[in-house]
Amino acid sequence: MNVIIADDDPTMLAILGAVVKEGGHSVVAAVKDGEAAWAAFQKQEVPLIILDWEMPKLDGLGLCRRIRESVNSDPFILIVTGRKTRDDLLKALDAGADDYLSKPVTPDEFAARLRIVERRIQITGARRQAELELRRSRYLAGIGETSLALQHEINNPLAAMLSHASLLEAGMVDDSEKDEALATIVQQARRIGEVVKRLRQIEQPRSVEYLGNARMLDIGPSQGDKAK
Repeated sequence: MNVIIADDDPTMLAILGAVVKEGGHSVVAAVKDGEAAWAAFQKQEVPLIILDWEMPKLDGLGLCRRIRESVNSDPFILIVTGRKTRDDLLKALDAGADDYLSKPVTPDEFAARLRIVERRIQITGARRQAELELRRSRYLAGIGETSLALQHEINNPLAAMLSHASLLEAGMVDDSEKDEALATIVQQARRIGEVVKRLRQIEQPRSVEYLGNARMLDIGPSQGDKAK
């Protein structure tokens, strides 16, 4: 896991970096102020950022807010600071921090917290992947249901249109029947137009059973339309 660390205390910066590396992770930037941490994050977005609260140029909370407001990624942000009150904790969380660790911090304490953070990042990543797969499966299922609905609603009028148009094109319709054939074509075209219109107006799509276990999108007239 790639990590950015920002702390204006060189000793703390060295301790945090050493523990991160001992945990099997990579420190891609170890900097002394929030602006430098922001520049490092813009260069390489990482899953974990460890920040001191009070730093020159841009403090930890200011950097938290900037990250949450400015980027699409969602890194885990751990604030490490000498502040310990409940109000301080709430301020850190309100700014966008995910967790809070009070100084003084021993290497063992930080290593234990780092393992917890790592598990939380893994769980969050797994959950997001599962949500992505669910959205994809629903999207693909929706495509299938829509395809069946369009096939069901459009095939019959389209077949009638093509049939009459072919007869007219081949000169196989008597003059006395041409008006009726043209009227049929117009009528079926309007049926298809109504299907497309209903498809555009669907606000709460629902699926219905079609054949066996297959389902399709219900694009028939709404109850309100039927009542009219």
